[in-house]
Amino acid sequence: MSAPFAPYDPGPTRRRRGRAPRFSRVPLRLILPNLVTLLALCSGLTAIRMALEARWDYAIGAIVIAAVLDALDGRVARLLKGTSKFGAELDSLADFVNFGVAPALILYSWLLQEVRSIGWIAALVFSISAALRLARFNVSIDDPDKPAWAVNFFTGVPAPAGALSVLFPVYLELVGVLPHWPELAPAVALYVVAIALLMVSRLPTFSGKKLGSRVRRDLVLPLFVAAVFLVALLVSYPFEILALGVAGYLVSIPLAWHWHQKYLKGEAAETADEDGEEETDLDHLGDDDKDDAG
Repeated sequence: MSAPFAPYDPGPTRRRRGRAPRFSRVPLRLILPNLVTLLALCSGLTAIRMALEARWDYAIGAIVIAAVLDALDGRVARLLKGTSKFGAELDSLADFVNFGVAPALILYSWLLQEVRSIGWIAALVFSISAALRLARFNVSIDDPDKPAWAVNFFTGVPAPAGALSVLFPVYLELVGVLPHWPELAPAVALYVVAIALLMVSRLPTFSGKKLGSRVRRDLVLPLFVAAVFLVALLVSYPFEILALGVAGYLVSIPLAWHWHQKYLKGEAAETADEDGEEETDLDHLGDDDKDDAG
């Protein structure tokens, strides 16, 4: 008895033209920046572990390493021309863990748990503010209407700076300036909320993106000496340098706002001059020319 339906023979498979092979090779220049981002994420997760073990110095050190790696991964990607949408998304997720979740858990384990729900609310506000700050940055990064001078400023405190700034009370305690008193927990919670509000605010802050892009030849060797000196100070007196750095950064925010206002006024003056020149050109036209121009 023959089969009611003839067997189906698909025939030889052919790859469609123009389609990449199923397992294509990925260039190494695309992998290296993502590898740096993953190392930063490992450092942030290690900071959470150190906080659970009450090893505050190691926890802060892990946050600092994550911040350094976060500053490097973007530069490595641009240097190797290995930027990708996947890398940008991975970087944002890693930044949320490193600079949103990890500092909040460090602060809660350190002192905020003394005021229970109030301390947890402060930690939540900081983490959520870090997520909102990163989301706003991702949306505005491709804004075509930005003026050229806008690259000198961030809108609000960036996530890495916010993470290092919110740990300022921990630095003071490790230095010996601030005692570990449970009565100080409400004040620390207010400080944490204040830093969170600075992160989601519209206040301009210095970006420093153009620093180090071009260095004069006569300043190369002094720059090397200054970098070695700074690293030596950070290794020898880590929490003192971090405390001074955070204090200087917070003081720079009003200065950044002042310079931002100067740029805005200069841009407004240039726009007014251009409008005035256009009106003057129209005044020199005849009546018929004005009608044609209209």
